[in-house]
This record gives sequence, C-alpha cells and structure tokens, in this order.
Amino acid sequence: MAEETKNEMKEEAPVPPAAEEAAEVEVLEPAAEAGPSVAELTQELETVRAKLDQVTRFAAEAENSKKRMEREREKLIKYAGENILRDLLGTADNLERALEQGKVAGGEPEQKLTAMLAGVELTKKGLDTMLERCGVTALASIGQPFNPDQMDALTMEASEEIPANHVAKEFAKGYLFKDKVLRHAQVVVSSGPAKKDEAA
Repeated sequence: MAEETKNEMKEEAPVPPAAEEAAEVEVLEPAAEAGPSVAELTQELETVRAKLDQVTRFAAEAENSKKRMEREREKLIKYAGENILRDLLGTADNLERALEQGKVAGGEPEQKLTAMLAGVELTKKGLDTMLERCGVTALASIGQPFNPDQMDALTMEASEEIPANHVAKEFAKGYLFKDKVLRHAQVVVSSGPAKKDEAA
C-alpha cells in the first residue's frame, strides 16, 4: 500500500510553475511570428490600391491619347488637299475674270481677245507658282534623251535636228511631285534623219 501511495503521488505531482510559463511562451511565440499586424496589412492594401489606381489612370490616358491621335490622323487625311484647293480657287477666279473680258459688250474684238489672252497668261503664271509652292515641277523633255521612267512615247518620227532616241515634240508636259513622277510626259521620239529611200 505504501507503494501505491507513492505511485499516486508521482502521478499527481504538481507541475512546477516555470514549466507552465515555458509552455505558454512556446505557444505565444509562434503566434507572434505568424505575420504582420492588421494595421500593417491595411497600410499595404492602401498602397497597392493607390498603385492600381495609378496604373488604371495611365491606361485610360494612353487609350484616350490613342483615340485622339487616330481622330487627328483621319482628319488630316480627309482634309489633306485643303490648302491646295484653296489656292486653286484663286486660279478659278482669275479664269472667270479672263473670260469676262471676252464677254464685255462693245469694243473691238481684237482688243477683247488681247485682254482675255493677257488674263489667261496671268492665270497660268499664278497656277505655275502655286504648283511650285506645292512641290510640283514640270519635266523638261524636248531635246532630251527618251526616258521611259518619265515619258510615254506616242510615236516616232524622223528629224534632221534632233538625234535618234531624243524627244522631238511634246504633246503633254510631264510633272514631278518632289522626287516622284506625278505624270509622264507624252512625247514624240526622234528616229534620227530620214533615210534616203524613205524620202524618195
């Protein structure tokens, strides 16, 4: 019986208070290492929201800029010839004035014709000036070697003055726009002097 009492005492022996505190500390320490506090998490969440808001605004601004540039590009394409057409209106006005000179009642027909011709010549000079301002220049072709990149040969004819394969006559002027052929010149190309059997 004395042995049973010793065993019961061993089993019921109180746990020293230091051991209980150590167990509690061990339980609390892992909880402390688990992560940041609620305040820290809230702060990080606000930072992330602010950055997301910045990114969203940036994306919206980029999309708006893209749409604005597209509208401006379409407008430029739609009205690209506006300045040229405005200049052409002046030429049209000058032609009307020249024609009006020929319709004036009274006066001598020769005088009317001279006034109308002077008006047409001034209009032509104004048109040439406007074309040059726009970067359009006439191609020189008469007497030049035939160039198929700038000229269309309508026919060939013999010429004593113009060497073979050179332009003898021009039916329509050719034009360059900056460095590009806008319209080929329509020309007659010399075949050289006439052969004696052709002449006979």
